[in-house]
Amino acid sequence: MPTLSGTERRRLAQCCHALSDETRLKILDRLSAGERCVCELSAAVGAAQPRLSFHLKTLKDAGLVRSRPDGRWMHYSLNPEALADVRAWLQRLTAAPRHVLPVVA
Repeated sequence: MPTLSGTERRRLAQCCHALSDETRLKILDRLSAGERCVCELSAAVGAAQPRLSFHLKTLKDAGLVRSRPDGRWMHYSLNPEALADVRAWLQRLTAAPRHVLPVVA
């Protein structure tokens, strides 16, 4: 299995950080059904606007979601390419050969 470059490791770490929060996972779950505006996401995940904005920024910074302005509203959607990169890394990780270390007593 090829090793990750430093840039790839940093990007993957940022994605893993973004995925490590229950509220952000709820947001991603809602976005899996299609693009949503902030007001829909706020109601769906039960988060006030400032808290939701923090979580959406984390997801955007990790590249997992995209935003699109529409008048006074901001709409968010999943970034399939970034999610495919995370999926590919996990598949590479699970396909790696298993080395059994000796048990030291």
